[in-house]
Amino acid sequence: MTIEYDSATTGIPAIREFQELFRYRDLLKMLVSNSIKTRYKRSALGVLWTLLNPLLNTLVLTIAFSRVFRFDVANYPVYILSGLVFWNFFAQTTAYAMQQLVWGSNLIKRIYVPRTIFAVSVVGNGLVNLSLALMPLLVIMLAYRLPLTLALLFLPVAILFMGMFVLGVSLLFSAVAVFFTDLIEIYNVGLSALYFLTPIIYPVSVLENYPWLLKINPIYILLDLFRQPIILGQVPSSAQILTGGVIAVVTMVAGWWVFTARADEFAYRI
Repeated sequence: MTIEYDSATTGIPAIREFQELFRYRDLLKMLVSNSIKTRYKRSALGVLWTLLNPLLNTLVLTIAFSRVFRFDVANYPVYILSGLVFWNFFAQTTAYAMQQLVWGSNLIKRIYVPRTIFAVSVVGNGLVNLSLALMPLLVIMLAYRLPLTLALLFLPVAILFMGMFVLGVSLLFSAVAVFFTDLIEIYNVGLSALYFLTPIIYPVSVLENYPWLLKINPIYILLDLFRQPIILGQVPSSAQILTGGVIAVVTMVAGWWVFTARADEFAYRI
């Protein structure tokens, strides 16, 4: 099937881009599949490394923070692993999405493809890796005899919210990085700061004197939706779910709108 593209087509860019992305869905599937195959083909341990990596990080951080810093958190390995799994999905996916568009998308200069397809494929790949990383988390939960309650059925909702948020952030920063490539390095520095400002490897009580930091941190708000069913065995309150949903939707819509509004200029900037 031949797909024709007319750059002069009228219409709202955000809607037109969504329609084009749907038309190129086979290419999207191929990009996600190839990305996964390439990643694990280059690794001697393959998929096993995706399972071992968070477990090894959890072991090191558990020894450091529970012994050296005396953090008294119930089921601390589960607490820290759930945070690392969630954070790695956000940090790695957003950073890689920016790099894909700025440095790795020569395809844009040669033929027409929906510009959002690179970010969407990276997020899709990230969701696959996140799904694999949940397996060692389940093992640790069983090892610490945490009950597998019905609240765990809420996890797909929390992951969906995070996926929407990650896509929005990826598109927003990618749209700027095309014109200002130094943003990639600045963003990586910002990620380091955000990592330590978010209760991922330490308890929330550490920031009890700075509650406003938690209220303005969307990563913490979304992470809490993910952690509650795992650590507490309960579904977050309706207010928390609504807040997380609004953050996810607003971020994704804003990122999509800004990105698609400037997408036609990318081929001349990259």
